[in-house]
Amino acid sequence: MSVALQIIIPLALLTGLALVFSIIIAIFSKKFAVEVNPKIELVENLLSGANCGACGYAGCSAFAKALVEGDATLPSCSATSKESKEEIAKILGSDDIGESTVVIVACNGGNSCQNKYSYQGYGDCASVELLAGGSKACPVGCIGMSKCIMECPHHAIELNEGHAMVKQEACVQCGVCISHCPKKLIKRLPSKAIYYIACSSEDRGKEVRSYCKNGCIGCRICVKNCKENALSFENNLPVFDYDKCTACGVCFEKCPAKCIKKLDI
Repeated sequence: MSVALQIIIPLALLTGLALVFSIIIAIFSKKFAVEVNPKIELVENLLSGANCGACGYAGCSAFAKALVEGDATLPSCSATSKESKEEIAKILGSDDIGESTVVIVACNGGNSCQNKYSYQGYGDCASVELLAGGSKACPVGCIGMSKCIMECPHHAIELNEGHAMVKQEACVQCGVCISHCPKKLIKRLPSKAIYYIACSSEDRGKEVRSYCKNGCIGCRICVKNCKENALSFENNLPVFDYDKCTACGVCFEKCPAKCIKKLDI
């Protein structure tokens, strides 16, 4: 047998085998192919793409699949805009999009709140909280060790005078930060909220003033001056009823402690 045939025959056999296996693979891949619902891709493209996991799923792709298959509900996602949710609801044949929210830090203490001790070790808010309930004299004051900042996937939180503050223009309302605050100071408010109470201490005014210059003193001036009765007083703190609030701003202007803040949206 010539040298040429010794080369050509093996090549022909290999080519033939490759062709046969290719045909077999094509047949089996078509026979056992898993059909993907085209709605999944449509829904995924309308989601925020934050992949924050706050909905309880690994990412937007997994959440989109769960939505289409009926294993999840649209209100579970806080990061997607109202407009996109409405489009998704049309695809799903549903009208439940949930209420849009904003995320705030209900503390205004920071550098204005006294410290119980000076912490100089390694760690974050969670580890400092284990040591005598945190370094702040306020039992529920922001520790300011940046745990929420480190966990935010969109860099939407910053330290402002020693306390955490949400940058509303960057926040996608995913809520990842909420579970990481050991003092439970990060809260959701309805998107129609313009003003909020930046204090969470339920101590009496005199005691609050003894450890924090920016804390609510319980004077009730905000409650007394609200013409819409949109503010009540519970556990030594004013509480907004956002269904009644007209965002007139009287409470914001009258608050002597300046612990009523305006959302910068």
